[in-house]
Amino acid sequence: MIQFNTKQYLNNMLDRADRAFAADKQLHEGNWQEWQTGFRKRLRELTGVERITALTDGLSLSARSEGVCEFPDYTREKLYVTTEPGIEIAFYLLLPKEGEAPFPLVLTPHGHGRRGKEVYAGNFEDEQEEEESLSGERDIAVQGVREGYAVIAMDVRGFWEMSRVEEYDKGENNSCTELQKLAYMFGRTIIGERVHDIGRLIDYAATREEIDSSRIAITGNSGGGTVSLFAAAMDERISICVPGSYLNTFEESILSRYHCMCNYIPGMLELGEMYDVAGLIAPRPFLAVNGTDDPIFPIAGARESFRHIQSVYTHMGHPQHCEFYEGNGGHRYYKAPVWPFIRKHMTSLKER
Repeated sequence: MIQFNTKQYLNNMLDRADRAFAADKQLHEGNWQEWQTGFRKRLRELTGVERITALTDGLSLSARSEGVCEFPDYTREKLYVTTEPGIEIAFYLLLPKEGEAPFPLVLTPHGHGRRGKEVYAGNFEDEQEEEESLSGERDIAVQGVREGYAVIAMDVRGFWEMSRVEEYDKGENNSCTELQKLAYMFGRTIIGERVHDIGRLIDYAATREEIDSSRIAITGNSGGGTVSLFAAAMDERISICVPGSYLNTFEESILSRYHCMCNYIPGMLELGEMYDVAGLIAPRPFLAVNGTDDPIFPIAGARESFRHIQSVYTHMGHPQHCEFYEGNGGHRYYKAPVWPFIRKHMTSLKER
């Protein structure tokens, strides 16, 4: 019996993929602004962001608070805002007790952990969760507020308070597959929906006097790295982008290894590779953080992707805004380079 030849199937399509917005094609033409404008528009259409924006135009945030928890050096407020009619985003706003407001903002989308924002905000369920999370440095929101930033730690669509009751009641990790199926039927994707949700949180941040929404960084690990990269590519209000354990090529990661359904965008490779998407962030500061032993986002693919991104930044005249860090380990967050990078560029933004 002959089995389906997946490798040949992919090679056939990869050989014929148009990559209409490949950044490599722009290296000698140099019309970067026109390229970014055209590519960003098509990407927003392909992911469904434009459809969702039209649906929610004029929709009130209807923000509501469920109270504030006090910690020695920061406060943590539980909040909800409306993202689509009848749909709310649950999130925490962490604010430092020391320092001078308004504080720059750090957005921390999480990856594929069932309890979503709770881990990033240090609201651990038990000692085991705390130990596992801290060993991978995933208390990212707490790290950020202790660095002196306002931090928004949200539930990413498909997880915890933004998961469907059907999966939540069964104790399943997420609702990504079921929500992706529904989104596809309406010309949307869950990546596009998550980018839209980030945009609504930025809208809310602009209403808070404690937050300087002219200086915004975004960082998260794994699936949080996905959201970080795509959100920064499509929403220019984001000043600094630091994806953790995500940067790669689609060919070497998403097409070559098992990944959650939420990673897929129909027609993506007809527009560009992952490094082309990252090129939409240039010349804003960009730091990719990857583990050398990551089994699902292999380091060779990350290095190749960064080489292309670095070329874009160099041709745009800002090579110093683009950095790559290799952590000695697997699929986890590596905080060592993150906060010095963010601090350096937040300071530079303030001085402009």
